[in-house]
Amino acid sequence: MEKYIYITLFAPLVGSMFAAVFGGRDKKLITGIFASIMLIVSSISALILLYNVSQGHIYHVKLMDWIDVGGLNIPFGFVVDSVSVIMMAMVTFVSSMIHIYSIGYMEHDKSFNRFFIYLSLFVFSMLILVMSDNFLGLFIGWEGVGLCSWLLIGFWYHKDTASWAANEAFIMNRIADLGMLLGILLIYWNIGSLQYDIVFAKISGVSLTTVTVIGILLFIGAMGKSAQFPFHTWLADAMEGPTPVSALIHAATMVTAGVFLVIRANQVFSMIPEVGIFIASLGAFVAVFAASMALVHNDLKKIIAYSTLSQLGYMFVAAGLGAYWIALFHLITHAFFKSVLFLGAGNVMHAMDDELNIKKMGALGDKMKWTMIIMAVASLALSGIYPFAGFFSKDKILEVAFTQNHYILWALLWIGAGMTAFYSFRLVMLVFFGEAKYKRFGFHPHEVKAFVLWSMAPLALFATIGGFFEHPFERLATELLPSYDIDIVPHFMSYVLMTVTLGIAFSGIFYAVYKYSTGGFSKEVEEYPIYKLLSNQYYIPDFYNKCIVGPYMTVSTFLWQKIDVAIVDKIVDTIARVLYSGGDKARVMQSGNLSKMLRLMVFGLLVLLLLAVIFNPAK
Repeated sequence: MEKYIYITLFAPLVGSMFAAVFGGRDKKLITGIFASIMLIVSSISALILLYNVSQGHIYHVKLMDWIDVGGLNIPFGFVVDSVSVIMMAMVTFVSSMIHIYSIGYMEHDKSFNRFFIYLSLFVFSMLILVMSDNFLGLFIGWEGVGLCSWLLIGFWYHKDTASWAANEAFIMNRIADLGMLLGILLIYWNIGSLQYDIVFAKISGVSLTTVTVIGILLFIGAMGKSAQFPFHTWLADAMEGPTPVSALIHAATMVTAGVFLVIRANQVFSMIPEVGIFIASLGAFVAVFAASMALVHNDLKKIIAYSTLSQLGYMFVAAGLGAYWIALFHLITHAFFKSVLFLGAGNVMHAMDDELNIKKMGALGDKMKWTMIIMAVASLALSGIYPFAGFFSKDKILEVAFTQNHYILWALLWIGAGMTAFYSFRLVMLVFFGEAKYKRFGFHPHEVKAFVLWSMAPLALFATIGGFFEHPFERLATELLPSYDIDIVPHFMSYVLMTVTLGIAFSGIFYAVYKYSTGGFSKEVEEYPIYKLLSNQYYIPDFYNKCIVGPYMTVSTFLWQKIDVAIVDKIVDTIARVLYSGGDKARVMQSGNLSKMLRLMVFGLLVLLLLAVIFNPAK
C-alpha cells in the first residue's frame, strides 16, 4: 500500500511540475489535461487507500529523515488512518473535478499554464497537511496552502483589487499562524516530540493550564485559516481570484484546514472542555453573523463565500462540543455542495461577461437550464432539505447542541438554518427566474460546454446522495475519533427537532420564492439602518481600515520619512560620500609616473617605520 500513499501525494506535484516545465503556450490544453489526469490518478489511489483503511488497516510511512538536531528528531513521514484518508479522498476527488472544470473556464486566459502550476501545487500542499504524521509537517502543508492561496487569489495581479485581496489573506493568516506556531513549540517544549502518536499518548501528563494554552494557540491558527471572526474579512475579498480557485479554497482545501486541525488534535481539545465551549460559541455566532450578511449582498460569489463562513461555524460548533466525527461529516458533505455552487457561479459569470451583480441577471434559467438545476440541487443541500446531503450532517449538529442542553447555541444554529435557506433561494430566484434584466445591459448568456457540466455532475450527485453514507462514514471515522451517540434522545424528540429544523428551512425557501417571484423588496428597504449595517459588513472592514490599517500606515510613513530617510539613509549616504571623496582625492597617486610613485612608496615606508618605532611594544 505504500506506493498508493506516494501516488496520492505526489501525482498533483507531478502535474504542477509538468505545467511548469513542458507547458508551452501552444500546448496549454495538454497542460490542463495532464494535470487533471494526475489528479484523477491521485483520487483513484486515495479511494484504494480508503477501502483498505475501512478494512481496519492503518499505514505509517517514513519518507526520509528530516530534522535531527540534538534531542529533536522529526522524520518526513505520513500516516493514513481513518481521518486522514477521508480527507485525502475528498480533497483529491473534488480537486480533480475542479481541474477538469478549469480547462474550460481558463481556456482563453493567457496564463493558463501558470494557473495549473498553482492549482495542482495547492492540492499537493493540502495533502501534505492532512497526511503528515506530526505537527511540524502539518505546519509545512499549512503554510504551503497559504502561499498557494496568495498566488491564486492574486492570480490576475494586474488588478489592484486582486493583489490587495491576496495580500490581505496572506497577512491575516500569518498573524493567526504565529499563534499556531507558538502552540506547536509549546507542545515540543513540554512533550519533547511533535509526532501525533507520542503527543497524544503523553498529553494527559501535561498540566491542564499548559494544555489550555496549547489549545488556545492552536485554535488561533484554525481561526485564521478557517476565517473565523475576527479574521473573517479576507475570505469574502478572496473572491477576486478565478472562480475555480474559490471552489477549491472553500470546498476542499484552505478553509477546511482549521476544522481539520481541531478534529486531528481532538485528544488535546477533549481535555479542555471550556475551550471547546468557546469554540462552539464562536462557531454559532459566526453561523448567524455570516448568514446575516449574505441576506442582503448582491455579489454572486460573495454570497456563497458568506455561506462558507456560516457553515464553518456549524462545523466548529460540532467540534467544540466533542462531536468530532459529525464535524468531519459536515465538512465532507459541505465540500460537495459548496464546490458545485461556486462552479455554477463560474458558469453564470462566463455567461454574463464576468458580471457578479445578481440584480442585473434574472431568467437565466431559460438559457442555462442545466446550470440552474445543478445550483438548485446544491442550494437545497446547503439549506439542509431532505434527502440532500446537507440535511443529514447539519441536522446532527443541531441535535448535538440540543442534547447537551446548549439551547442558546441550538437557537442560533436554528435561526442560521432559516437564513441560509432564504439567501440561497434569493440567489436562485434573482439569477435564474423573474424578469430577464440582463437584456437591459446587453448581455447574451449561454450554457457552458458539455464537458464542463459533466465535471460538475459527480459533485452534484454526492451533494444529493452523500448523506445516505452516514452510517458507514460514522463507523470509519470513529475508529480514530471518539464516538458520539446522539441517539440518547428519545426518537419522538429527535423527530420533533428534525421537523422544527426542516420547518424553518422550508419557510426560508418559500418566503424567498414568494417574495422574489412577486417583485422582491422595495428600494426603501435599502435605506433601513439594519440593511445598511448588513450590506456594509457591520462596518468591520471600515473599523479595521481606520483603527488598524490607517494608524499602521501613519506610523510606517513616519518611520520611513523621519527615521529611515532622514537619519539612516543620511548616515549611510554621508559615509559613502566621504569614502568616495577620499578615493577621488587619493587617485592622483595612480598617475603612471614611475619616479613619483617610487617617492610615494618611500614616503609610505618611512611613515610605517616611524609608526613601528612609536608603538614598539619592546619600549
